[in-house]
Amino acid sequence: MELESVKKLLERTSSEGEEIYDLPGSLFDPLIIQGIKVDLIEPGRIICSMKVPPRLLNSGNFLHGGATASLVDIIGSAAIFTAGAKTSGVSVEINISYLDSAYLD
Repeated sequence: MELESVKKLLERTSSEGEEIYDLPGSLFDPLIIQGIKVDLIEPGRIICSMKVPPRLLNSGNFLHGGATASLVDIIGSAAIFTAGAKTSGVSVEINISYLDSAYLD
């Protein structure tokens, strides 16, 4: 997949009633990925940023760990596409080190 295609896929936003994310995935991927901004994209590397929206907060009012893991999975798959792979497969194991909480906005 070309770099610009991967960037458009990640930064896609939703209009009323439209799909946000058209790759096969979970029901929650569109809700989690909406709002991503791609800051840098090159073969094998993507740097993204986003403001944490209220829909992704847990009961402690910070980014839910499951949302973080999904972001790692989705953006990691997108990075594989930038390296020229035709498919990315399915993540079997993800190891995430949480250094600090991410709060609203």
